[in-house]
Amino acid sequence: MGVLEAVSLLAGVALFLFGMTLMGDGLKRVSGNKLEPILFRLSGTPVRALLLGTGVTAVIQSSSATSVMAVGFVNSGLMSLRQAINVILGAILGTSITGWVLCLSYIEGTGALSAVLSTSTLTGLAAVAGVFLRLHGKTPVRRNVGDILMGFSLLMFGMHMMSGAVSGLGSQPWFTGMMTSMSNPVLGILVGAAFTAVLQSASAAVGILQALSVTGALTFDAVLPLLMGINIGAALPVLLSAIGATTEGKRAAAVYLVAAVIGVIGCSAVFYGANAVFHFPFMSMVMDPFSTALVNTLFRLANLLLLAPFTGLIEALVTRLVRGDRSAGEKPMLQLEERFLAHPALALEQSKTAMEEMAEHTRTAVRLAARLLHEPSPDTYDRVLELENQVDRYEDQLGSYLLKLSLQVLTPRQSGTVSKYLHTLSDFERISDHARNIAESTRELFEKQLVLSPAALDDLDVLVAAVSEITDLSVSAFRSDDLNMAARIEPLEEAIDVLTESLRRRQIDRLKNRQGNIPQNFVFNDLITDFERISDHCSNIALAILRLENGEFDTHSYEEQLLGGGDAVFNRYLTEYSTKYSLS
Repeated sequence: MGVLEAVSLLAGVALFLFGMTLMGDGLKRVSGNKLEPILFRLSGTPVRALLLGTGVTAVIQSSSATSVMAVGFVNSGLMSLRQAINVILGAILGTSITGWVLCLSYIEGTGALSAVLSTSTLTGLAAVAGVFLRLHGKTPVRRNVGDILMGFSLLMFGMHMMSGAVSGLGSQPWFTGMMTSMSNPVLGILVGAAFTAVLQSASAAVGILQALSVTGALTFDAVLPLLMGINIGAALPVLLSAIGATTEGKRAAAVYLVAAVIGVIGCSAVFYGANAVFHFPFMSMVMDPFSTALVNTLFRLANLLLLAPFTGLIEALVTRLVRGDRSAGEKPMLQLEERFLAHPALALEQSKTAMEEMAEHTRTAVRLAARLLHEPSPDTYDRVLELENQVDRYEDQLGSYLLKLSLQVLTPRQSGTVSKYLHTLSDFERISDHARNIAESTRELFEKQLVLSPAALDDLDVLVAAVSEITDLSVSAFRSDDLNMAARIEPLEEAIDVLTESLRRRQIDRLKNRQGNIPQNFVFNDLITDFERISDHCSNIALAILRLENGEFDTHSYEEQLLGGGDAVFNRYLTEYSTKYSLS
């Protein structure tokens, strides 16, 4: 091989890898970035996890990428180790689809029609269409389809360059001798593993092997060990992804290597044992790109069938290999997985889960703080403070994570969701702050032995009921993105504002009638203020939900329209809540 052929081979590999990445990314974006969330939402049973691992890998053209996502799921607590094992086994099979795609570059024929429909012609047409859509597509979907077509054409062109660069090697004695030595299973497996570890891509390694097969120097007994080694070498990117992961995340990363090694050992023992007895005649068969893709698929399918019944044993083995500390079994607060930033749909799904937990902590803090008015308890008071501290940590971690996510390439919908989460973060945190303030006010009443009058407590009970309902509405509307529920929040907030003004006037009247004292009045007003502030932040959450669903949403104009009496729905709900929470 001369310098020109070597450069052509390297250029072909570069175009191949770039084309595969471009096509995979385009396919993910065309699917609406829904593949990744589906992967962990629907992987609850072993069969589903296997099928989803296979299907997602077939689309994104990378078993390593799918496995790294599974590692991220386990690391962040979104998926169990057992589920991840089945996903990874499916991914090992799914990556074989790339070999069949690459076979398209070797379909040629004779005659006028065959020339028009040849791979070269179709690749050229795909490239032209891809460039046109990428430059002139008016919608993101069309531009993403352009990326898919350009990626496909680069993939095919890279394969063509690789095949052309190595076509003369079949007549070189040194090359045929080297390929003959690969029939030694141990040597072939080691070379395939090392080669794939350098390339960081099993699909690329198989593609190069298919290109080499056009020389006519590769036989079945040399290709099979190389394919086995490629399966093992593909584990390196997954192992590298576990750097800095939790114990469970490291165990999930080890699954790929363990499964690949056990699969190779098991399949080798069965196949070569049978060959020693039956002396298979196809061992010396000369391979081509099609037969190479077939053997790759059959080997990976055998690997899956061999390992799928023993996921429990694989889990026990990786658990034994990757030791954890004593606290490893304790489930920590949900970790925000940095690996998902490259997959915005996953990052948003993870953020939503954390936001929902944060919202539930906030709702619980409000309920417990209100309970202290009638049931003073040091344990309940401490629990409110603990929840408030947890919500603070959620805000810090989520705020940093969402800001990093906002720097990624996002769809308009994803960008709006990030904005919604950033806006509501501070509101949930402030609600928990006010819950803490309420708890501290009740503690002040207890420590200073201040007793609110029965009339004052009755008034507060009405306010507590209203604030509890608006908090429940806000959390539920946020979790479900329910616009009808969100539309109820603003009129209830307005009813609460009117209610608090009435409470203040009634308290002043009680002071005039000597039904209380100044210290009690201070605490009473503090309680009212904190409950009112909670309803204000609930209103902000509702407006953030409405803003996302309605695109460009002028909050001030919306509030002016509502308060000006120009909305029939608002007026109906306002009347309902004003009646429901009226003072007797």
